[in-house]
Amino acid sequence: MVHSLQENAAIILPENGLEEKLAQAETENRKLTIKLGFDPTAPDLHLGHAVVLKKLKQFQDLGHQIVIVVGSFTARIGDPTGKNKARKPLSTEDVQHNAQTYINQLSKVIDVKKTKIVFNSDWLDALDFSQVIQLLSKVTVAQLMHRNDFNKRFTENTPIALHELIYPILQGFDSVKIKCDIEMGGTDQLFNCTMGRQLQEVHQMPAQIVMCMPLLRGLDGKEKMSKSLNNIIGLTDEPNEMFGKTMSIPDVLIEEFINLTTDFSPEEKRDLLSRISEGENPMNIKKLIAKNIISQYHNTISAEHAEQFFINQFQNKNSEEKVYEPVAIASLLSIENTISLIELCHQLKNNLSKSAVRRLIESGGIQINTVKITDADEEIELIPQTKIKIGKRSFFELI
Repeated sequence: MVHSLQENAAIILPENGLEEKLAQAETENRKLTIKLGFDPTAPDLHLGHAVVLKKLKQFQDLGHQIVIVVGSFTARIGDPTGKNKARKPLSTEDVQHNAQTYINQLSKVIDVKKTKIVFNSDWLDALDFSQVIQLLSKVTVAQLMHRNDFNKRFTENTPIALHELIYPILQGFDSVKIKCDIEMGGTDQLFNCTMGRQLQEVHQMPAQIVMCMPLLRGLDGKEKMSKSLNNIIGLTDEPNEMFGKTMSIPDVLIEEFINLTTDFSPEEKRDLLSRISEGENPMNIKKLIAKNIISQYHNTISAEHAEQFFINQFQNKNSEEKVYEPVAIASLLSIENTISLIELCHQLKNNLSKSAVRRLIESGGIQINTVKITDADEEIELIPQTKIKIGKRSFFELI
């Protein structure tokens, strides 16, 4: 059991902490409290988030209590982790909207009905200023400067605002409030998670252990998967989109995707890795990965259809045989017989925000009847047999 929980974990702190916590829970006949915090800065979850969520699911399946801490307060500050400047804080309305979207999407991986979801504004908004000062007194500036991004910015004379220094302290205080046993996160959250250990000890509580999962690299093969870098596979992406994006990953990511994104058995993973080392065409392996991912977040039938769609669209060189998804004109929300290009694309690809659609249009990623259109506000006539290409993998025909 311990071995399976440790699988793929990049950091477990302290080293024997997981075994000790599990043994303690068994002795005390209680569930462990496993924490994952989300600042709802963008409303869409992707495969990078799922790396941690799938580890949470393992704990949940063993009967432990998962607690999702929605950073309804801290998102209004902005987490500077991995940034070379302060992150823009969100409005209360943005936080509420994004948080609800997150919660809806969590059910793609974990059992939300068995999950405790809390909002850190419930206790952080309640602190008066003297209590805030008292909390801050538990941490030294020298300790905060051990965080790499703070240290780097300080050395380079890049401004660091005081509210940024406070952020990891507030995240650590969340662990105190929920009496956390294990905090999960990506490796970029190591400092913030260890702050929870420190504050729990200050409050004379058993210190949580920290489990950090690897950061899944995105479609570019270089940077971590991030919506801001537009290199993600979203958990709510349509099957055809998921398949096409997975097929586009560079070969160097195949092993990483097998280990971190699929639910193949250990034996199946070893077999796939062996086939790669023996020189099998990487495309064959990517197809298996893509179908496995789609089966997890949609179903096996959708995975089979997505594979066939990909073969017809991209492996068949005859462009006349491309498969266009039919769209009834009557289904489009337009009272006229015309619609702006940005609104048309947004309705056809409602998993994309309008700002993302606008960027796609302006970069030449939209074609109407094979003609690129870069004016997002151009009015498009709603005429049967009009063909619309959105990005590299989405094809529609009005009927």
